[in-house]
Amino acid sequence: MSLPDPHHMPQFYEGVTAKRLFAWLIDSVVIVAICLAILPFTAFTGLFFFPLLMLVVGFAYRVVTIANGSATWGMWFMAIELRGPTGARFDLAQAFLHTLGYSVSLAMPLLQVVSVVLMLTGARGQGLTDLVLGSVALNRRQGL
Repeated sequence: MSLPDPHHMPQFYEGVTAKRLFAWLIDSVVIVAICLAILPFTAFTGLFFFPLLMLVVGFAYRVVTIANGSATWGMWFMAIELRGPTGARFDLAQAFLHTLGYSVSLAMPLLQVVSVVLMLTGARGQGLTDLVLGSVALNRRQGL
């Protein structure tokens, strides 16, 4: 099994970049909601380290959801999923590495800009982390 060629099977990649943006927005709302739900259990001291709480919860959320279904809830809702270089779904190690790469690029604005430009200009819509790992986001209902 391998990744579909974007020139011979473009249906796998159609609209994926825009779907990734909307999936990211959905995931951000979910992460904020989880963090707000956690606040009362910290006696609201979590307000003092809320950005760190968001970072930890967001990292855990992404790793767990991607490892379990090769997609976050936002990706699932937008009907896209991540696939590794062989076309297989992500396992825990790939989910961790993808999330780590995403977190590093998010922490460095220049890397995030490079990643977005790559997604908008590449035939497979891969971001920087995707290129490093050989992964890709695909439309889910294409039978792969």
